[in-house]
Amino acid sequence: MMDFHWIGRAKWRRNPIRRCASSDRFICCLANETFLTVSKSDDVDRDHIRQVGYAEDGGIWELLTTVDGKAMAKTKTKQSSELVRCSWATDELSIEYHDREWGVPVHDDRVLFEFLILEAAQAGLSWSTILKKRTNYRQAFDQFDPAIVATYGPEKHASLMADAGIVRNRLKIDSTIDNAKVFLQVQQEFGSFDRYIWEFVGGNPIQNQRRSMQDVPASTPESDAMSKDLKRRGFRFVGTTICYAFMQAVGMVNDHLVDCHCYTQVKNVKR
Repeated sequence: MMDFHWIGRAKWRRNPIRRCASSDRFICCLANETFLTVSKSDDVDRDHIRQVGYAEDGGIWELLTTVDGKAMAKTKTKQSSELVRCSWATDELSIEYHDREWGVPVHDDRVLFEFLILEAAQAGLSWSTILKKRTNYRQAFDQFDPAIVATYGPEKHASLMADAGIVRNRLKIDSTIDNAKVFLQVQQEFGSFDRYIWEFVGGNPIQNQRRSMQDVPASTPESDAMSKDLKRRGFRFVGTTICYAFMQAVGMVNDHLVDCHCYTQVKNVKR
């Protein structure tokens, strides 16, 4: 005989099944926290509900069964205990970006150029909008190779304005081409853009200790200084707010909340 529990927010309690809200299905949980659902029409009996295991990615598969134990359908549900993340990571795309990229120190010039352009493209829009278009941006802008982007002429400009896969804003497209030219100048002067840009934080990430998103500023003295110098050199769409978002993205600052599972991981990444 299997041991079942209610699914309760505060704690687990002993009981065979619980009805899903606004549904004709019931959800069950075995003692090992494996979730199952059965339809209302089934004559639910403990002997008829089969245990299922955890998926490789940490999710849990729930199995809809008939009274004879035959599988009707499979769906996927989340684990009861999820990883703690910064609150802005709410969907699959933003979670993947948050967990794998955001705040991780970047020293590759091509990637730095990519984020400089993407953060500028975000101006007046949401980051989720840009993430959804990121693959299209890479294709449209030759994988963000600044040496190629700097050579774009009227014909390429027209094709970009007609590309629905990117933000078709003339000023932003113009600034991307102009910024690529200035980017190359900075590379020539400093040996790499990486060497130039990281000096605004003394060459090492600033390790903040934010406890809520309300503690995260829109700009800092470092982003102010970066914005001022970038503008002086001829970069466009590089206001201090955009610069701070860039700094967060490329790991110049660690703005993961201290209780986020990525905070310590990012903090321990060597420059």
